[in-house]
Amino acid sequence: MVQVLYFAALRELLARDEEALELPEEVRTVREFVLHLQQIRPALRGKMASVRVALDEAFAADSDALDGVQTIALIPPVAGG
Repeated sequence: MVQVLYFAALRELLARDEEALELPEEVRTVREFVLHLQQIRPALRGKMASVRVALDEAFAADSDALDGVQTIALIPPVAGG
């Protein structure tokens, strides 16, 4: 089980800050997680390309493994001024 944290526009899009997810065994990398998440949360389809993923508070690459990860944060780009 992992805790998924949604920030900024993703939080608004899904109307939730976080959720606990049980990941299938075949979801072993960040890339596979993102694909899985878009399947179970269709509102995210096409919106994940520019989203940064952090594993246990450290930014991650698509190929990073999820072994032992407790928290996955999804951080979209933010505009400011």
